[in-house]
Amino acid sequence: MTRLTLAVDAMGGDFGPCVTVPAALQALASHSQLVLLLVGDPDIISSFLAKADSSLLGRVQVIPAESVIASDARPSQAIRNSRGSSMRVALELVKEGKAQACVSAGNTGALMGLAKLLLKPLDGIDRPALMTVLPHQQHGKTVVLDLGANVDSDSAMLVQFAVMGSVMAEEVLEIIQPRVALLNIGQEETKGLETIRAASTVLRASPHINYIGYLEGNDLLTGKTDVLVCDGFVGNVTLKTMEGVVRMFLSLLRSSGEGKKRAWWLKLLGRWVQKRLAKRFGHLNPDQYNGACLLGLRGTVIKSHGAANQRAFAVAIEQAEQAVRRQVPERIAARLDAVLARSDKA
Repeated sequence: MTRLTLAVDAMGGDFGPCVTVPAALQALASHSQLVLLLVGDPDIISSFLAKADSSLLGRVQVIPAESVIASDARPSQAIRNSRGSSMRVALELVKEGKAQACVSAGNTGALMGLAKLLLKPLDGIDRPALMTVLPHQQHGKTVVLDLGANVDSDSAMLVQFAVMGSVMAEEVLEIIQPRVALLNIGQEETKGLETIRAASTVLRASPHINYIGYLEGNDLLTGKTDVLVCDGFVGNVTLKTMEGVVRMFLSLLRSSGEGKKRAWWLKLLGRWVQKRLAKRFGHLNPDQYNGACLLGLRGTVIKSHGAANQRAFAVAIEQAEQAVRRQVPERIAARLDAVLARSDKA
């Protein structure tokens, strides 16, 4: 396995270096061929590296940045004033070939805009989309996009998302003829917005996309589709609602039985049930799939949740490593032109 270098926006997210730096060290400890460029305030970053194992510090480099893009900044304003920011410097390292991917928990709109400006979209892609791979109840995985990069998406963009998601499922998850569905408010062809219906017409006519029609939100974790496509507004709300429900469920599992007077054998039975359920549903823990890949760019960019904890941010770094090793942008580029061209002719 060859050495791989990633740029980390160490200042981004709700917690900044107090989460990103320990998470970076955790990722380094797990992956011996990983090198991390931590971008941000050198003094703050160094304070969190002070007690790190010397064997790990040999694979860390601190890259200075003058400022941080605020999480609530308007994307257009943030992009105009982005020079010297930790997010922009991290992306520039990818553009210059000094890093093979960028990981940030910062402002989504700014990351989207800067990544598009600096790394450029692939031919045939109007706007990149945030994509993640979610586990489902059949113990497989579903590619879901867009998760918030594009609040408004026209039918052409939804078709592009479907193509990218299909390529992702086929090339990375190794699913033959992955099933593609559009997220909608019903399964009837007459349901939904005009943009969704128009995208459905194009996808249904394409012999190169295994389109199966509409699915509703309650099918997100059922495994009925391999790729689920929606606009960024709906996708973001859907994902965060699902994560909130899963977190509440897992929390209830951990806390059930506390403070109640029960016979000893009932307590033992309860603990056994808790462990069984936790094992059965633990793979749905949102911390285990944190990190959305910004698909459609000429480089790899991973967006972490802004509120990610250390474990979750370390997972985002691992997502970036996997995306680079699997050559996600290159594989998508190799397929996009042919698939989109054939879809246009169909």
